[in-house]
Amino acid sequence: MLIPTYQDVLDARARITPHIVRTPMMRHRLLDDLTGGTILIKPEPLQRTGSFKLRGATNAILKLTEAERRAGVVTHSSGNHGQATACAAASVGARATVFMPDDAPRIKVESTRRWGAEIVHYDRMTDDREALTRAHAERTGAVMVPPFDHIDVIAGQGTLALELAEDAKAAGLTMDALLVCTGGGGLVAGCALGIEGASPSTQVYAVEPEDWDDTARSLVSGSRLGNAPGGSMLCDALLSKMPGKLTFEVNQHRLAGGLAVSDAEVLAAIAFAFSHLKLVVEPGGAVCLAALLASKFDTKGKVVGIVVSGGNVDPAVFGRALAA
Repeated sequence: MLIPTYQDVLDARARITPHIVRTPMMRHRLLDDLTGGTILIKPEPLQRTGSFKLRGATNAILKLTEAERRAGVVTHSSGNHGQATACAAASVGARATVFMPDDAPRIKVESTRRWGAEIVHYDRMTDDREALTRAHAERTGAVMVPPFDHIDVIAGQGTLALELAEDAKAAGLTMDALLVCTGGGGLVAGCALGIEGASPSTQVYAVEPEDWDDTARSLVSGSRLGNAPGGSMLCDALLSKMPGKLTFEVNQHRLAGGLAVSDAEVLAAIAFAFSHLKLVVEPGGAVCLAALLASKFDTKGKVVGIVVSGGNVDPAVFGRALAA
């Protein structure tokens, strides 16, 4: 198994810089006061397409040959990776097909279609999304761009951590810890690789929704564990069945641990982000902020980075959070 490295993250940054937004490092005094720490926020809702996913998809698609671009790309996604793949494909003139679950938020479906992708729906609970995607690739010749378990996708996501570590250093700070929202593990794997080279004293933690904490449990067991059916569907962007083979190979040797947050804590974080940070954040993108606000992580006297991503929240869910 070919494992991505810190150098791959550096190469990805050089490749994708003209195509993405370097999102700023944010701070807020209230968040520092509430947590007793120095909190550094990486606000990826400000990224093109509204999430970090554009980083990995762009890196993977820019590495395709001309023949591969002509064949088109295919992926599966609940929304954010689908949008990112469609956007990145459009930038190089490639066709994109995205398999999306029937229950994907409408805002994500419409945004993905707006980038020119063909959308094929499937049942999240009964269909094998990977098998559907693979069959399409075999039938059409399209290149698969997986949402997390791919060396170029992982390397692209890691550029986020490079930027935050550099911005922290410019402010005279070194992160004690970095909390990363986690589904299949691509972002946290990329961030762990980026931190390994850019800020080696920083510990990296995965943050997941309760009932979908497969990465945290897998880290403890030393092998990949899946999630039992029936968990909450609120954090739709983080509902992977189990960690990826490649992402877990990276993460099990580099992560300091995992945290889990409840739906109520996530909704409270969405409301906090809107009221105080002036950010619109979807449930899956709010889990790290939720972990801090719910005191799931000891921040007192520490410099802690958190990823906030993405911003493609269903209006009904957003209203529910603000009304809570």
